[in-house]
Amino acid sequence: MMRIGQAVDIHPLTDGRNLILGGVRIPHEKGCDGHSDADVLLHAVGESILGALALGDLGHHFPDTDPRYKGIDSQVLLRHIYELMHDKGYRIINLDATIMAERPKMAPYIETMRRNIAACLHCRIDQVSVKATRGEKLGFVGRQEGIQCLCVCLLGETE
Repeated sequence: MMRIGQAVDIHPLTDGRNLILGGVRIPHEKGCDGHSDADVLLHAVGESILGALALGDLGHHFPDTDPRYKGIDSQVLLRHIYELMHDKGYRIINLDATIMAERPKMAPYIETMRRNIAACLHCRIDQVSVKATRGEKLGFVGRQEGIQCLCVCLLGETE
């Protein structure tokens, strides 16, 4: 049996925060605002897996009212989601994520993001796609007010 999940995550950009995407700290004058480290890419990846398993959303598992998750590395959250997936008898077949950000350029960091995601999910790097696109100066992404990520994942039963 296979399951598919999709997710969208959005975080506003703000001064005084590090920009962390896919577990990579990217030099930039602003970072994403949020309760955890606000890694919008890992949040979309994790939520797509939770969706595929019909296990709710990130807020259900890691509420922003819980001080344990204040500033937490989203890789820790993704590894926990991996354990939920594994316990349910599923594995990653593939996932495809898109980062939407006007700046900075993501190309230098994509391979490290893919490696980090593959490590958290115990899968091969060729099962993880991460792409980036700009907002072309349109909407909140184009105005550099926030970053949005989309992710689709396909899960298969473990053998």
